[in-house]
Amino acid sequence: MQVLGAGEPVAQVWGARTRGAKGIFGIHTWIAVKPSGAREYTVYEVIGRRRRRTDTSVVARKRPPSHWFGAKGRLYAEKRGDGVDALIERIAKAVVQYPYARTYTVWPGPNSNTFTAWISRLVPELEVDLPATAIGKDFTGKVVSTAPSGQGLQFSLLGLLGVTASSVDGFELNVLGLNFGISSSGIKLPIVGRIGAPRIAPVMAIEEAAVDLATPV
Repeated sequence: MQVLGAGEPVAQVWGARTRGAKGIFGIHTWIAVKPSGAREYTVYEVIGRRRRRTDTSVVARKRPPSHWFGAKGRLYAEKRGDGVDALIERIAKAVVQYPYARTYTVWPGPNSNTFTAWISRLVPELEVDLPATAIGKDFTGKVVSTAPSGQGLQFSLLGLLGVTASSVDGFELNVLGLNFGISSSGIKLPIVGRIGAPRIAPVMAIEEAAVDLATPV
């Protein structure tokens, strides 16, 4: 599975509705990177059931980044060009440091969205503004921390109750894992996710058309 036109480095954050009834409320998010000159993306994500075979829920594999088990993804952040190779190296180091690799809880976390938020807190240059449906992004082991984007502040009680404020995340209120808020991307609501335009420019997603859309395995 290759991406046409290898060249500049790319770092992305994607999300797609989860499978089954869980998809009504939440999405699964992942991080995709392609260093300079590479022809394939490496995707980092957390998949809870993988612990049964590998003793870790963290998965790193080569696959097209724009879909997740047949579900079309939505791009939430993207960085390209100068300086991105350094970001990719920092992302790889952060993946290894993820503290909940052997723990997975659908609600309120730690889950796949907790993983994505962990990475973005350590690499704030990604400027990820996750939607309200990224349940688990507010789960941390601290009452006070940076917001999921890695900027601003967050007060959170194990992802069940909290308040977030930053220039990227906007203002959010978390009640039992359900988020209500507003940011530069629009209004954030449970189930709906977000009403408004994404922060990233639409032109950044053009490369998606060149990706092999085969279902990942």
